[in-house]
Amino acid sequence: MSKQDLLLEIGLEEMPARFLHDSMVQLGEKLTGWLAEKNIAHGEVKLFNTPRRLAVYIKDVAEKQADIQEEAKGPAKKIALDADGNWTKAAIGFSKGQGAGVDDLYIKDVNGTEYVFVQKFQAGQETKTLLPQLENLIAGMHFPKNMRWGTQDLRYIRPIKWIIALFGKDVIPFKITNVETGRNTQGHRFLGQEVSVDAPSSYEKLLKEQSVIADPKERKQMIQSQLDALAAEKKWNIPIDEDLLNEVNHLVEYPTALYGSFESEFLSIPEEVLVTTMKEHQRYFPVKDENGNLLPHFITVRNGNSHAIENVARGNEKVLRARLSDAAFFYKEDQKLNIDENVKKLENIVFHEELGSLGDKVRRVTAIAGKLAVRLKADEQTQKLVKRAAEISKFDLVTHMIYEFPELQGVMGEKYARMLGEDDAVAAAVNEHYMPRAAGGEVPSTFTGAVVALADKLDTIASFFSIDVIPTGSQDPYGLRRQASGIVSILIDRNWGISFKELLSLTETEKENELLDFFTQRLKYVLNAEDIRHDVIEAVLDSTELEPYAAVHKARVLEKHLGTPGFKETAESLGRVISISKKGESRDINPDLFENEQEKKLFDAYQKTKDSVAESFASKNYEQALAVLSGLKEPIEDYFNHTMVNADDEALKTNRLAQMTALADVIKSFANMNHLIVK
Repeated sequence: MSKQDLLLEIGLEEMPARFLHDSMVQLGEKLTGWLAEKNIAHGEVKLFNTPRRLAVYIKDVAEKQADIQEEAKGPAKKIALDADGNWTKAAIGFSKGQGAGVDDLYIKDVNGTEYVFVQKFQAGQETKTLLPQLENLIAGMHFPKNMRWGTQDLRYIRPIKWIIALFGKDVIPFKITNVETGRNTQGHRFLGQEVSVDAPSSYEKLLKEQSVIADPKERKQMIQSQLDALAAEKKWNIPIDEDLLNEVNHLVEYPTALYGSFESEFLSIPEEVLVTTMKEHQRYFPVKDENGNLLPHFITVRNGNSHAIENVARGNEKVLRARLSDAAFFYKEDQKLNIDENVKKLENIVFHEELGSLGDKVRRVTAIAGKLAVRLKADEQTQKLVKRAAEISKFDLVTHMIYEFPELQGVMGEKYARMLGEDDAVAAAVNEHYMPRAAGGEVPSTFTGAVVALADKLDTIASFFSIDVIPTGSQDPYGLRRQASGIVSILIDRNWGISFKELLSLTETEKENELLDFFTQRLKYVLNAEDIRHDVIEAVLDSTELEPYAAVHKARVLEKHLGTPGFKETAESLGRVISISKKGESRDINPDLFENEQEKKLFDAYQKTKDSVAESFASKNYEQALAVLSGLKEPIEDYFNHTMVNADDEALKTNRLAQMTALADVIKSFANMNHLIVK
């Protein structure tokens, strides 16, 4: 079968860098998915992007769909043939529906029943007749943010300026908004020009001639190599922030790295401020010496070549100098602050119109943190530190520096708190109570920081639930899922055996059930991230008291034992108790009603197991807890071999169900074994 290369390029106005990679991947997946759906074979796929384009190049695309030869199953023989052996209307209709005649029908046996079949043949269409459907593929792309332009109805990430759609040397004809497909693309905005692509295979080379590096991997490697060369030449250490490198890569079409300098007196500003100014505000790479000390230099990447590079450097120096001058002024002014006065100013800042001011929030957080410190058996001095840390946790939000650099909330708070004589634990907590700042991020390293972090996050979640601001679908404007995941991560990291129910009791929430479901889903997310089996996750989540730390370690223990000899039988025995217990309500067991020795033995085993499991949980020895529960297998099997739970005597039945219910509680304190899939 003959083949042609396929090229699809969407030319747009400059797109936000953060959306480029995912948009490129989406286009590639949509196009290859469409080819698979249409049964069109193809070869290697290569993806391209720049701020002005998304493109896919696919080699060796078949010029024709593969023919389809398949067997279609029709009605049963008894329906397809009448008593005289003639084809019925059902058989005739089936054959017509498959594009065949009754002469093409034949009968086959399927699992003891005979059915009518026909060989169905569908000739493949020419690919070029199908390719105009790519119009819908392009128009149907999804982006985090869209816009409309002119009089067009299409909502898209940015206005479409041109479209290349080539199959071999031929243009695939279609039109989106007022843009018709063609073979012309745009080179670099200042260094290149419009160029005609004669065939897909020449696309990448032609763009390079017009100062566009369309392959994002090649662009990234160019930037990395230029940074390495500057570091070697200047004997600098250039810490590479991968997120910044990716962002810079998606801001340029032809990268050229250059360096600039700033006055050394700016180094008296805290390093975090300097780095944030360079990275977050200017997209510059900071420079350090071999000992890790910040130097008065920076590296930036120009979207262009090295022509007049000195002028570009001076322009960037001027912009950075202005920003650093502002930062120096803010830092100097903030040193005059008084923490307690700043705390009072929080009364004038609205946290949420239905939830009061930041001052109100701080009081709620302080109350929760105090209760939590007591629950964790902190000594009196530590409780005082927790209280102070919670009270001043938001004071830096009213500083000049955080107004200008909101990314540094907490970081500057810690510096200012230390500068103004606060205890080290209190100062650290002002920073750490925001942790983890992102999924998988660093958690608080101090007790005080962890307590205030939990209190702050717990208050935020409970407060928004109280006014029915609850995450739905992809909507989570206040980051409540992230906050809940943070709570789970802290509890696991600190080895704190606190259940979700206990945490919620520290608040004044009336939404306990909704919040328990919400936290359970976040714990499920964390367990999934640990690559724990789905059935194991369901088993540990269906336990009587959900403690994140315990859930993770129970899950690990269960996974370890799933494939061990005899565990299947153990899980089935324990699961049988849980299943039968659903019929019971009472847990009041009367030993005087026992009729056989097996009932007594199971009751004795239940009492010993209950105490032993509780001791294992207290020492966080979940391996031991499972071993203790596994010891119930034999008395459970003996019990069921000699005892009918659903006895005719109502008193016996109630007592036996009570024993099953009480025993199930002990088993489910570890996990619900009925969820496990054990072979």
